Amino acid sequence: MIDVSVVIPVYNEADSLPELHERLVAVVDENNYSAEFVFIDDGSTDSSFQVLQQLHETDKRVCVSQLRRNYGKSAALAEGFNLARGRYVVTMDSDLQDDPAEIPHLIAKLLEGFDVVSGWKKKRYDPFIKRFTSKIFNKVTGKITGVHLNDMNCGLKIYRNEVIKLVRLYGQRHRFIPVLAAQNGFRIGELVVKHAPRKHGVTKFGPSRFLVGALDLLTLVFLSRYVKRPLHFFGGLGMMSFSLGFLVNLYLSIERILYNKFLSNRPLLFLGVLLIIVGVQFISIGLIGEMLVESRSDVNSYKVKKTIGFEQE
Repeated sequence: MIDVSVVIPVYNEADSLPELHERLVAVVDENNYSAEFVFIDDGSTDSSFQVLQQLHETDKRVCVSQLRRNYGKSAALAEGFNLARGRYVVTMDSDLQDDPAEIPHLIAKLLEGFDVVSGWKKKRYDPFIKRFTSKIFNKVTGKITGVHLNDMNCGLKIYRNEVIKLVRLYGQRHRFIPVLAAQNGFRIGELVVKHAPRKHGVTKFGPSRFLVGALDLLTLVFLSRYVKRPLHFFGGLGMMSFSLGFLVNLYLSIERILYNKFLSNRPLLFLGVLLIIVGVQFISIGLIGEMLVESRSDVNSYKVKKTIGFEQE
């Protein structure tokens, strides 16, 4: 079995790839690791794929999967995890901000008894807004999920192979891989790693990423607790709404029957009816969710255009 698979999503990073490959080779050769470099071209519009083809010609450890369009980092990592054959699987970004020299340190930390080790960019060379939002994101995520990491979204991580084969990635769940692993009973560690300023290209970070991250966190909490029992969530809300509406209408009915009060000018009547209707709708959503859980299929949401190097043993 290969010692290390390095999985690297690529999106328009042609200028960074030759140096990244050179640094990866230096690290694995110095430490006598058997390795493969799994590059996932996530629909790049520059010459990234051509550069990767050239690297494969000179180094058969370079394996490439080209996605048909830009599906996002989660899809790219999912494809990389599916293809990775190493005992240990390292993920890193392709922009040279993650240092391949950290790989031996990550392996050493993993061997202390962890299943996942997440990098912590303690000293970051990112814009203030990115550092600030990341800090808030890490604190909120730790509070909600119980997995406390200083840098949840660091791209530099290492996993035992069995971890990546169990964690399902889609949407934007790559931010929460340590949480998903912890939910499956794996031990999570953290290690301070070096971070470098970007040398080429432009950052893919935008203001919308913070909002997307918040929505992804909400999705993760719901899926982790209620994905197998959606009726417990929606049904609970529905029963609360229905019961409150029933009590309101019961109170109004007693007033009408016993005290002969007219209800046509009582807004409370409409509120009671609305609460009952909303309650029934929530319960219906929960039942539909139960049917979807029963019939859902685990089909990949991305399409591969071409692969290079994976046919070799």
